[in-house]
Amino acid sequence: MAVSYKKLWVRLAEHELSTADLRKQAKIAPNTMTKLRKNEYVAMPILDKICKTLDVDYGDIMEYVPDNNS
Repeated sequence: MAVSYKKLWVRLAEHELSTADLRKQAKIAPNTMTKLRKNEYVAMPILDKICKTLDVDYGDIMEYVPDNNS
């Protein structure tokens, strides 16, 4: 499974928030931000915190990207 968090970065720009602002407001760890930047798996409870902070749905911050191996 592959995911892309490009939509998250667009949302942050729309809300005029930096990644540091998001991290502080959502109370998520710095290593989680690194995972998001690398499009790595992030647990649903973390995504829930981000969605609540930005007042968006999961599909507004991420999307499924099929692996090329499939």
